[in-house]
Amino acid sequence: MAAGKGNGGTTIIIRRGGDSGEGGHHGGAWKVAYADFVTAMMAFFLLMWLLNATTETQRSGLADYFSPSVTRTPGSSGDGVEQGVRQAIEEDLPDSENAAQFQELARQVQDVLTGTGAESQQLTNLLKHVVTRMTDEGLVIELADLTDAPLFAEDGTAPEPVLVQLAPIIARALGHTRNRIAISGHVRAYPETLVHSPVWPLSEGRAHAVRQLLEGAGLDQRRMQRVSGYADRKNRNGNPMDPSNNRIEVILLR
Repeated sequence: MAAGKGNGGTTIIIRRGGDSGEGGHHGGAWKVAYADFVTAMMAFFLLMWLLNATTETQRSGLADYFSPSVTRTPGSSGDGVEQGVRQAIEEDLPDSENAAQFQELARQVQDVLTGTGAESQQLTNLLKHVVTRMTDEGLVIELADLTDAPLFAEDGTAPEPVLVQLAPIIARALGHTRNRIAISGHVRAYPETLVHSPVWPLSEGRAHAVRQLLEGAGLDQRRMQRVSGYADRKNRNGNPMDPSNNRIEVILLR
């Protein structure tokens, strides 16, 4: 655009022709709409494939995976954990509220374990084997050897009396929750000179021994999500052969 003075002093404005952008380009909105359509069709065909390729049990498992797992026993009026468990997380709660629910539930389980020892000196000594901590996976209840009180027979999977007495306490603490449970076994390292290292069968066998004790103490076996042996791969002590690496982790899953 240019401007100048005419003979009469009138300002003359010259507008040069050009493409105003209208009619030549319609934007990319149609591309976004098409992408949404393709995504929706992919999701539809994936859903149809899943419905045809899975069993009823598998579909139920998938549904359970996407459903909150912490619930409250209907009509419960007991003490301990049962008294404190909040309203069932069966509603569509935000993640932060879901996490807060689990934190409260885990705290109550911890209180039951730490408070039980006040009943007698014997229980206080038993609970010296128990350490709890929160992780991304859930509440970890760690059962560990003490220097003068191992949980299992040496180099074996037979539970010592101390573990047999601990199992009902752990089962009672978990009994008022509905979350699934995982159990993992860990053992110390053995000399590399051994022809056959026992670490794998030993860790798995001990984990299953604890599972059997908990189920025998009344814990619902259907809540068991997995039982694993980690051998000597996750030591908690700098010395791999230290007996303190012998432990069982019972995990109340989120």
